[in-house]
Amino acid sequence: MGQGFLQIGLTLCLVIAIAPILGRYIARVFLGQRTILDPLMNPIEHSIYLVAGVNRKDDMTGWQYIRAILSSNLVMGILVFGLIHSQRFLPWNPNGFYAPRWHTLLHTVISFVTNTDQQHYIPETTLSYFSQVAALGFLMFTSAGTGLAVGIALIRGLTSKKLGNFYVDLTRSITRLLLPISLVGAIALVFLGVPQTLDKPLIVETLEGSTQYISRGPVASFEMIKMLGENGGGFFAANSAHPFENPNGASNLIELIAMISIPAALIFTYGIFAKNFKQAWLLFWMVFTAFVILVWVTASGELQGNPLVNANLVADLPNLEGKEVRFGVVQTALWAVTTTATMTGAVNGMLDSLMPQGLFATLFNLFVQIIWGGQGTGIAYLLIYLILTVFLTGLMVGRTPEFLGRKIEKREIVLASVVLLIHPIVILIPSAIALAYPFSLSGITNPGFHGISQVVYEYASAAANNGSGLEKLADNTLWWNFSTGLSMLAGRYIPMIAILLLADNMSRKPTTPETPGTLKTDSLLFTTVTAGIVLILGVLTFFPVLALGPIAEGFKLASGS
Repeated sequence: MGQGFLQIGLTLCLVIAIAPILGRYIARVFLGQRTILDPLMNPIEHSIYLVAGVNRKDDMTGWQYIRAILSSNLVMGILVFGLIHSQRFLPWNPNGFYAPRWHTLLHTVISFVTNTDQQHYIPETTLSYFSQVAALGFLMFTSAGTGLAVGIALIRGLTSKKLGNFYVDLTRSITRLLLPISLVGAIALVFLGVPQTLDKPLIVETLEGSTQYISRGPVASFEMIKMLGENGGGFFAANSAHPFENPNGASNLIELIAMISIPAALIFTYGIFAKNFKQAWLLFWMVFTAFVILVWVTASGELQGNPLVNANLVADLPNLEGKEVRFGVVQTALWAVTTTATMTGAVNGMLDSLMPQGLFATLFNLFVQIIWGGQGTGIAYLLIYLILTVFLTGLMVGRTPEFLGRKIEKREIVLASVVLLIHPIVILIPSAIALAYPFSLSGITNPGFHGISQVVYEYASAAANNGSGLEKLADNTLWWNFSTGLSMLAGRYIPMIAILLLADNMSRKPTTPETPGTLKTDSLLFTTVTAGIVLILGVLTFFPVLALGPIAEGFKLASGS
């Protein structure tokens, strides 16, 4: 147990050390400055631009950037749908798998295009190696790159720069960041015992004389972009609880750092673009503090154990249900908070087995989306909250709100409101419909308060493009595949459109000279107010479902019933 907390401390120290360094590197990449990878990547990128007919010096307007995202994502989705549908005719299919059902396939494609990676199927018995690597692996890079491009475009717009070119930003996200780190990380995972092979499943004879089929495949390369790109979909159904995806404590640490590194670094990237590193550190510590609190809440709940179980024992035990022995209670709690905070969605234990405190923390992350947040979209949501804080504090003191020298007016507030309001809409409405038909639609296997958490979590995970879930929910049905698919699409693209339009508006506004009355956004007071507004807007919106789910379940357990 003490070792688990020591590992948490080590992880947090590494995040603090890595984030500003990586943030500076990302800023250099997207500011067009020289980086160490230039000699290798410049010729490759120029070839890509030449083949695609892209002029890297052509900047896009907000609507051009939006059309580029929607059209490219649509084409990639159709391509991957076709590849998986035809997988029995394609190579690297040692098991001879046919295509999954149409609605499962449609849900899977939407899920990976939107960087959600919610899986309503069993990977090792459904998809070929080719489908896993060439189809879904391809989308893992492009979906993460798309989110990163949107976050960078918003940062540019808020700091009086042109939005840039989506195709250039997508290419640079992959060639300068996702691909090189994934390559190094995959090699490290291979050394730690993660398989990377195209061989057939291993057939072994057990001690009882039975035959067992052990699935394997090109796991290491899949695993690293899964974590770094905040994708989260597993090569195996057990995800990162499977020993072939996450064999030991060292691989667990690498994968944890991979999840947090880019969203944490983007806070410092923003600070460099805004030329205000002080504000970046304040925002980092705000998010970091919230993250540590949620880890403590989750870990303490798991260490206290289940009172109904402990009532029948001589000594109180922690909650061991759903935990892998090689990670233990504390590391599972850290992972659960990290995977929902970063919108990765990977698991190294069963989230459905968490105590109510853990369910509260994970749902809280999915609701607010800024404790670290999604790939690129996390920093975008954080900046949206900053704009709303400037607006509200400006109203309180009777001044025209300004952010980074530009006025915040009606259009910006409308767009910011769209970004924040679409999230509860695509969670609460389908949840209400599913809960109204518990037998025909919802597929709840746990009655009472936990069943409510199961349904709400599934839609929160889809809308936040997280992809994790509370298992035992019968979700591979037409209803769940269709409804969560709509939540993923709306939760991904409507906020992106509003974010890019807001960035375009801000980039065109004239800069207002700073005066003694200008609101300072790089102060501890302003950062504290921002945290309060996040809490008020984020938590109160979802308080009824939190009260009916994990909070009520916690009181029920505490009462011994």
